[in-house]
Amino acid sequence: MAVLHCLGAGLVGSYVSKRLVHSGHEVHVHELEPGRVANIDGVTIHKWDALEACKKLDEFGEFDIVVNMLPGDIGSIATGILAGFPYKIVDLSFSEVTPDNFSQKAIENGSSVLWDVGIAPGLSNMLLSEANRKFGKLKSGEVRVGGNPTKPSGGWNYMAPFSPRDVIAEYTRPARVIRDSVEVSLPAISDRHHIDIPEKGQMECFLTDGLRSVLNSIPASELSEYTVRWPGHIQKFIDLRDEGVLDEDELEREWRYREEVPEFTWMEVRAESRDGKTMLWTVQDHGGEDGHSMARSTGLVTLCCIEEWLNNSEILPPGIHAPEDLGADAIKRVISKMKKENIEISGP
Repeated sequence: MAVLHCLGAGLVGSYVSKRLVHSGHEVHVHELEPGRVANIDGVTIHKWDALEACKKLDEFGEFDIVVNMLPGDIGSIATGILAGFPYKIVDLSFSEVTPDNFSQKAIENGSSVLWDVGIAPGLSNMLLSEANRKFGKLKSGEVRVGGNPTKPSGGWNYMAPFSPRDVIAEYTRPARVIRDSVEVSLPAISDRHHIDIPEKGQMECFLTDGLRSVLNSIPASELSEYTVRWPGHIQKFIDLRDEGVLDEDELEREWRYREEVPEFTWMEVRAESRDGKTMLWTVQDHGGEDGHSMARSTGLVTLCCIEEWLNNSEILPPGIHAPEDLGADAIKRVISKMKKENIEISGP
């Protein structure tokens, strides 16, 4: 049995905490609004500010791993604090300020951070690294990913499976991509195009800033990450933005997650070698009794990374590490475990 401290208990955070308890671990959740974990037997709840918790975790005695599942900039601040202590940190937070900014601090304090441990970034990084191992430098790598209602539902045709503020940030932050082997920044939600998804029909893709560590870890002539939505969604966002009437508080209300609405998560990772060979993976989930699709497809990657670290405490030295750093054998185990949890993964 391991002892883990989990920061945040949103849709994904509560799923991860629940699964850790069911695996027999001692789980402490630090969250001001812990409603989603309130009825989970075995979870010890600490109802207080998670950033304060970061500074005082040593008061709880010895533990194995801290799991940072806080949203946006708050999650980044938490990682910056935690990097000042000799902890093992699994970091699911998603902010413009990435954990590699804390690299020197982590090394100096004996802290190890494994970051971006979700489906994308996360599993997408691992799959691109598999292509790189086989092909060497890629001609191109493309990730298309999205969590959406199973059918267009009217209005926004969307509900946010994680922090709506983080979704809005994806729509406004310039997208860093690789073009002609050089990193460049392109306008967010540009390069719009339609794709056909089996059994779903036509959906729309647009550039977002989700490559992150892959920009440096995967040598390629072209690299891109696209978010997938039902047609009409992003045009509505653009129209309101351009008219100057976009209200983020209103979007938070209109994009709220509704448990009764069927939804699915879908991802495609495509890599092409310099001699024209391709590797293509598709990942899909429609949720299950244990959680909705984005919680499962994201949280299971997090759980697999935690398990890899618990099984080999020396797998990562002090410093900041991306998911592709886990290596080929660990990545194969992650994919195998996700398939056993009925996440649909097809590909080489």
